[in-house]
Amino acid sequence: MTEAITGADRFTTLNGLRAHYVEWGDPSRPAILMLHGLRSYARTFETLAARLADRHRVIALDARGRGDSDWDPDGEYYPAAYVSDFEQFTEQLGLERFVLLGHSMGGTTSYVYAARHPERVRAAIIEDIGPGSSLSGAGADRIRREMAETPGEFPTLDAARAYWRGIRPGMSAEALDSRIRHTLRPGSCGRWLWKLDIVGIATARLDSAPARQVDLWPSVETLRCPTLVVRGGVSDFLPVATAAEMSTRNPLIQSVEIPGAGHYVHDDAPDAFHDVIEQFLSSLETAA
Repeated sequence: MTEAITGADRFTTLNGLRAHYVEWGDPSRPAILMLHGLRSYARTFETLAARLADRHRVIALDARGRGDSDWDPDGEYYPAAYVSDFEQFTEQLGLERFVLLGHSMGGTTSYVYAARHPERVRAAIIEDIGPGSSLSGAGADRIRREMAETPGEFPTLDAARAYWRGIRPGMSAEALDSRIRHTLRPGSCGRWLWKLDIVGIATARLDSAPARQVDLWPSVETLRCPTLVVRGGVSDFLPVATAAEMSTRNPLIQSVEIPGAGHYVHDDAPDAFHDVIEQFLSSLETAA
């Protein structure tokens, strides 16, 4: 019972890299798989997963270079690699059908995977990303700027806290504590180092080569599952017009906006985020 609430740490191998994931809930229950964003980790969904675990099996994967997953020595931190990893992961889990939730970078993976594997994805929940979000606009520019200016280490934990608070002033104290726990590790002389491959991830994120980018419109248009897009009301990453156009191009997509939340909706408004997800999941059960 304790593992169902706190999450059980598990490991596997994906494309030759050791990958870490966390699992909550009873394995016999309907599954929800969760994919985090660019600078995040599996346990960023800890609070949400614990609340859903009474009726679901929740599984969250640390993407390569994050959390307790291996760093990629070749620096392959691009959409194609994340999708390939996730395809292997779902094959290993042996799940026939599941709900897929992805935030930001994880949302990109979710769009592409769901479009490629409609037989697997029962429904999708996408947190604050749409076509073009990662390529242009205020949010994309902000993230590129932040990645270029990210310090390599911190002299103290207070300095690390100040850094995160500076780039995400609306983050709750609980979310900040989680981020400190899961993105940093102690170094020498009292300094604190990144637990994620910040150099490799930044290099990939700042790479503007067209072949490395992904156009999400084809995936959005071919989705064949009910899809909920959750936008932060003050997000600079997913424009209102893009969310509306997705619903126009594909009637299986519905969008909802959570007032006051930024790009990290699950951190900024955890109760509201949980509520809209529960409503969406309940609607799936009613439709079934």
